[in-house]
Amino acid sequence: MKTSIIILTYNKLNYTKLCIESIRKYTDNGTYEVIVVDNNSSDGTVEWLKKQRDIVTIFNNENFGFPKGCNQGIEVAEGENILLLNNDTIMTKNWLINMTKCLYSNINIGAVGCVTNYCSNCQVIEAGYQTIEKLFSFCEKYNVSNEELWEERLRLIGFCVLIKKEVVNKVGLLDEIFTPGNFEDDDYSFRAVKAGYKLMLCKDTFIHHFGSTSFKENYETFNENLVINEEKFKQKWGFYLNEDFDTHPNLSNILPQNYNDKFKLLEIGCGVGANLRYIKNMYKNAELYGIDKNINALSIASTFVNTQSSDMENMNLEYEKGFFDFIIVGNILQQLKNPKDVIKYLEPFLNNKGKLLVCVPDSGNASLLNNNIYINDSLSYYIKENKVKLFNYSLIHCDNGRDIEGLDIEGLDIEGLDIAQ
Repeated sequence: MKTSIIILTYNKLNYTKLCIESIRKYTDNGTYEVIVVDNNSSDGTVEWLKKQRDIVTIFNNENFGFPKGCNQGIEVAEGENILLLNNDTIMTKNWLINMTKCLYSNINIGAVGCVTNYCSNCQVIEAGYQTIEKLFSFCEKYNVSNEELWEERLRLIGFCVLIKKEVVNKVGLLDEIFTPGNFEDDDYSFRAVKAGYKLMLCKDTFIHHFGSTSFKENYETFNENLVINEEKFKQKWGFYLNEDFDTHPNLSNILPQNYNDKFKLLEIGCGVGANLRYIKNMYKNAELYGIDKNINALSIASTFVNTQSSDMENMNLEYEKGFFDFIIVGNILQQLKNPKDVIKYLEPFLNNKGKLLVCVPDSGNASLLNNNIYINDSLSYYIKENKVKLFNYSLIHCDNGRDIEGLDIEGLDIEGLDIAQ
């Protein structure tokens, strides 16, 4: 089985050399081909690539950006798998063997990623090396295939992502509306998920990533493009990724410590289900439910949990009283007109030992003290600029005495403590 490794280059020859040399050193001969698409480099990259007899090359006379360049490489790829790889990476022992093993461990898995030192989407781990030699020593011990370290995700970052060719045949190429780059990997991840494929993160596989080496030289342009592509993503999918992809890692301090426990959990304002995916990875036996008013975001969440579309202010839950062990109210209370009424409505759906977990911004956060704020008569504070409510311990108290657990009070470390006083 052959993997087509597709790398885009735009100058940065030294990084490209490190990447190619590490592929040659740590990847078995006959299991891969390297396809480099150059976007009109002017630093000697073109001349160097022309001397490499083991690389398939495509030379563009202008910079077509990341999505189109990847698509050019995919179209000439001969492998059964496609690997999209940034040129500012260094491969390590067993990297492709481990990722391929995970990719073919289940017929429903469509793409896999790995962990690194520089990345978003919680794909970073602490490694502690300071030199390339120590990187390789670290990975000698770290890169040991272990299916217990494979974790299902809703998206994978495109610095190193391995995709079955059948997924490309079904889902299509990268969307070039995101040229020159950013959000095309998020878009592709969601397209694959909606097509019925699972995405996996191989936490047993580490490679080095220098990170955004081309974009760092023109930071202002990079940020402008990020804003533009965020709007393009919103227009295509019907939601903002950053608003609908909330996770709460400190849940592990509040939910059961026994990961084999069975419980029923509902998240209000679940978005695409990122937080529920995080919980499901920890608690395989959990029965999960999600509610959100955005049906576009729910189209992603509904691929793995029970979902219901509802206006948060006027919910009509289709569950029996006392049905849930936990109800999570994410970052939505501060956006509601009557958050206290929502809390009162939800309480009967918890069983006798059930817990309500809330995530709200704290009015006592020192970073907010200099803002121009005024007090609201009934429940909370507002920041004038965006009318976002702020809460404190006394204001969040339930009239019936049920404790509300502190999921994430911004600016305070109170995970696992009762808010009600």
